[in-house]
Amino acid sequence: MLGLEYFSFEDLWSPMLFFFMAAVGIGYFYLIGPWRERHYPHEPRVRFRQKLYFIGALLFLFLAQGGPLLLLGHLTFTFHMVNMALSYLIVPSMILLGIPAFLWKHWFSKPFWKPFRGLMHPMLTLILFNILFSLYHIPLVHDYLMINYSLQRVYYVVMLIAALMMWWQIVAPVKEWGRLTDVKKMGYIFANGMLLTPACALIIFASEPLYASYSDPELWALAMGYCVSGDPAALLAQFEGPAFFNFMPIVEDQQLGGIVMKLVQEIMYGIILAYVFKQWFKREHTGDDDMQGAEPAGAN
Repeated sequence: MLGLEYFSFEDLWSPMLFFFMAAVGIGYFYLIGPWRERHYPHEPRVRFRQKLYFIGALLFLFLAQGGPLLLLGHLTFTFHMVNMALSYLIVPSMILLGIPAFLWKHWFSKPFWKPFRGLMHPMLTLILFNILFSLYHIPLVHDYLMINYSLQRVYYVVMLIAALMMWWQIVAPVKEWGRLTDVKKMGYIFANGMLLTPACALIIFASEPLYASYSDPELWALAMGYCVSGDPAALLAQFEGPAFFNFMPIVEDQQLGGIVMKLVQEIMYGIILAYVFKQWFKREHTGDDDMQGAEPAGAN
């Protein structure tokens, strides 16, 4: 299916990353269970929904960066953009929602972090994430990183950290550390959508292939070395290039990838925007109701 039958179990499921993700999951349940009871006994138990967010984030991140979706993302550009959307638009918010506030306070209340607090300025996190994401999809940068595996891994980690910093401003997992009001959050979400648009537009409206790693067989074979064991050159002898796996012309695959990215971004930001607006509306009207309820008492 989709060409996955030609690859080994290790190529499809990245056992080392699976064990790492499993260890992170075990560590999470230890921290919110026995460790919380010993060090923060007065903190309430972590809600089931939060646990679901965190485990879901680990699952999505594994599928995008180590599971079948990683391999598919090297076969077609559309799946590459699915991975980008999962890794940097969906997973970060789920991680932030899944980790309880007392853990964030425990980790980041240390004096060590004080000199770095300026890095969490909302404007800086907004620009940093969108620059890193847009820069990655400049064709020369993208193709270079696709064949330089160590640098690509570092870039992915840095981009994930930048995404967490950006989403922190919106999700605000520690309420008293939040820097944005609800109205400013809505503007922040809108600005994110605007800043991501040029990169998506470049891809959607391109009339020729932009990325050699999806059109040049030799470069594609080198890029496949990121997720396939053995000699990548053997792939050329067996499949003659990425066209073997693609169910559409290269340009159409590229355009569909840009559309997928923009669509997921709009849906995700739209959901968050609606939630923030609902919370703001509820608080505003609750305040009005309280004032109206207090007027008769004041009149007496």
